[in-house]
Amino acid sequence: MVRIPEIPFVATSDEVAEAMLRLAGVGERDVVYDLGCGDGGIVIKAAQHHRARGVGVDLNPDLIRRARVHADQAGVGNSVRFEVNDLFETDLHDATVVALYLVPEMNMRLRPKLLRELRAGSRIVSHNFAMGDWPPDKEEVVDGQKIYLWTIRGTD
Repeated sequence: MVRIPEIPFVATSDEVAEAMLRLAGVGERDVVYDLGCGDGGIVIKAAQHHRARGVGVDLNPDLIRRARVHADQAGVGNSVRFEVNDLFETDLHDATVVALYLVPEMNMRLRPKLLRELRAGSRIVSHNFAMGDWPPDKEEVVDGQKIYLWTIRGTD
């Protein structure tokens, strides 16, 4: 069965994408997952500007093809991968940073999975939309857009 994306693709501006990566403190040891990655801009920037590895996930195979082309053109094709997959079925255990530009309802549905699969110290950064009653560690406004950051806490 072919899944239809629940969220339309709206590109994150370069300024906001870079601010998301900066707010999350992305560095060369990170693995950045972008859930609903569209054309791959955030994952590509993470590899280009922060020397991180990345994984982009989207249901739309045309967008994934476009993301792969963009990654190759940017010279980071060996540092990133893109997969056609449902973000709720994607294994996030390797992620140290998860980037989101979804809607509040999707963030809330995704929250239990993030808390279950991400290790302590992993960061979640969201463009425009919060996570209900989970207060962010930080938030910023960039180019008129809100960015939220949460850090997964240990079980101590």
